Parts: sequence; C-alpha cells; structure tokens
Amino acid sequence: MASTGERPHRPAHVDPLAGLRTPCEPPWDVYLTGPVFLDIIFTGLDSAPVRGTESWARGMGSSPGGVANMATALARLGLRTSLAAAFGDDHYGEYCWDALEQGEGIDLSPSRTVPGWHSPVTVSMAYEGERTMVSHGHEPPPEEAAPDHAPHARAAVASLTPGTRAPWIAEAARAGTRIFADVGWDDTGRWDLAALPDLRHCEAFLPNAAEAMRYTGADSPRAAAHALTDHVPLAVVTLGAEGAYAVDGHTGVSAEVPAIAVEALDPTGAGDVFVAGFVMGTLADWPLADRLAFAGLTAALSVQEFGGSLSAPGWEEIAAWWRRVQSYDDQDPAALRRYAFLEDLIPGSARPWPLRRAVPTIGFRRSA
Repeated sequence: MASTGERPHRPAHVDPLAGLRTPCEPPWDVYLTGPVFLDIIFTGLDSAPVRGTESWARGMGSSPGGVANMATALARLGLRTSLAAAFGDDHYGEYCWDALEQGEGIDLSPSRTVPGWHSPVTVSMAYEGERTMVSHGHEPPPEEAAPDHAPHARAAVASLTPGTRAPWIAEAARAGTRIFADVGWDDTGRWDLAALPDLRHCEAFLPNAAEAMRYTGADSPRAAAHALTDHVPLAVVTLGAEGAYAVDGHTGVSAEVPAIAVEALDPTGAGDVFVAGFVMGTLADWPLADRLAFAGLTAALSVQEFGGSLSAPGWEEIAAWWRRVQSYDDQDPAALRRYAFLEDLIPGSARPWPLRRAVPTIGFRRSA
C-alpha cells in the first residue's frame, strides 16, 4: 500500500457536535458520493507552461481529488464522514483508498473497488494564483453506479446535474437526512431550475453568483438568493472576493459576510471547503452569519496551500490563524468580534504559523 515517507502528525480532535450527540443519533454526520481522482499537483511554476518548452516545478504533491476534496474537508472539521465512490484496482486506487480511510478517518464501507478499471487522474499546475488542469478517466461500469440507498446520516452533500435525478437523494431526505446541494456549470445552456428535480428535496442550495443569476434571471447575486428561496428553504450564494450572501426562506433572515483578503496560491477545492464549513456550522446550529463567516474562513485558509484535499484546513490550522490575527496591534476590533465564536471551539494550543501538512507521494515505504 502506498504511503508517505514519514508518520503524519495527528492533529488534536475537535468534535463540533459534541453537545448535540445522543445515543440514538445516526452513525454518520455527513454522507456524500461521487468520483475520486488521483490529483498530481505541480507547484512553484513561475508562469504557465509554454508550447514547445519544458517547465520545471519547484514542488509536487499527490492526493485524492474529486469528491475526496469535500470528504476530507468535512472529516478534518471533526464530522463523521461516509463516502461512496468507485476506486480503481491499480496502485493509484489503493493509494487514494488508504489516504482517505487511514489518513483522514473517512468511512469507505459504501465504496467499492472496480476490477480492471483504472483510476481517473488529474494533473494540476498552479501559478499566479490560478490553475491549469488536465484530466483523464473512463466511466466505471454501469453496475458500479452509486448505491441506491445512502447510509443513515445527519446530512448529505449532493452535486446536482441538470436533467438527472439521483434516487438516493429523495430517499435520504424522507429518512430525515438534511440535504445540501451544489451544482456545476450547465453545459446545455438552459439554466432551468425545473431541470434540477432533486432540488425540492434539499434544505440548502449553494451556487456561485454566476450560476444563481442564470438560474433565476435576477440582475444581482443578492436578488438571485432571494428568488431561490421560492425553490429551496436556504439559499447561499458565493460572491468570490466579495464573500457570500445567504437567505433563510423560513425565517426571512439574511446575512452577508465579506471574504478574508489572502494571497491565493491555489484555488483548487476552495468551493468544496466552503460547503464543508457551512455544513458543519449548520449541523452545529450556529447563526447564519457565523456559518457564512466560518465557511469563508476555511476556504480562505485552503487557498493559501497547494492542492485540493491537501489544503483543507483542520482545527489546528484554524486555531493557528485565530491566535495569529489576535497578535496584531492594529487589528480591527470589529473584524475580531466577527470570529469571536471560534474561541470556545479551537484547541487550547496550536502549532506555530504557518502550518504545513506532509505532502503525500506515491512510492515511499513507511519508515520503521
């Protein structure tokens, strides 16, 4: 089994739902399903590769990608996470399985290894705060589709596809699972909410500003968020560098939180991290504005590192950030109060900033 060359640091465990747990609760906090890629990330490129030349990267890492980005982000925030995915029976698949199950503590009992199927691969090149990706893969055999029956969980994250219905979403919602949905770009160009039939089973919908405006025909992201509450109880619209805006259609409460200004090294997986942070805050029954602030914070921390699942912050990273920003004499008191709710959650001690997780590489043997 592939592994890192050194034993990883075991971060302090924080259970953000400790005060809400009961003996009769579901075994899992969050369930999700989707494709897992092997991501190979080249870092330290000064510019985009130039045709006909060879570029050298100063760094490289490899990690599970695709749906593994969000699964890792959820698990690192202390949520009991279960993932259903197909894995190739090659070394890449073994590595991804081991990294998720052993490295991140993610439940893979609904997942399966597909004989004779090779793992999808994405090569990502990060430079100038942007990324360029090349991917390759094949659809798994039809019999290896996602399970029809999701395990019982407090919540599930579903990626909606226009014109497609996923039976497990309706079934899980009927069983009491809270469904959080995101959506990709509509390649058909229709942008018709009726083409998202599973949206009616969802508690929250988290599109970006462009997607929200196209689906609703609204002339601003905020108006789009309000329009979406005619279709889903809670609408969250991400605004990029401006932050995020959310409307609770049941209570009429709205909230807007600005983004944290950071130097973005690699935006891979930032949207997944945002969703994970918002899901965690919702399950913990935080106020809407706190949920937005926390989701934005976790996404901001993630873009300061390279890679998708590699960059997802855990509670030690959050604690290090919180201690660091409080150390500035000229820090805006209002900005500090916005994140004061973290004080009772983060570990009492944190490693020095900046933090760096071990970057896994395929092929090293575990040291004795």
